Amino acid sequence: MVKLKPEELEQIRGGSTPFIWIGIAVATAIIFLSGVMEGITNPKECGS
Repeated sequence: MVKLKPEELEQIRGGSTPFIWIGIAVATAIIFLSGVMEGITNPKECGS
């Protein structure tokens, strides 16, 4: 086991990468836009 110096500890980054959040944002936008397009092309009455 290696003991890290405080400077080395400050350089450690954890958590998810930004690419995951970008992918989630793109998928959310696509799903939302497909719902909007379906509502425009196939409108239904409320409650049916």
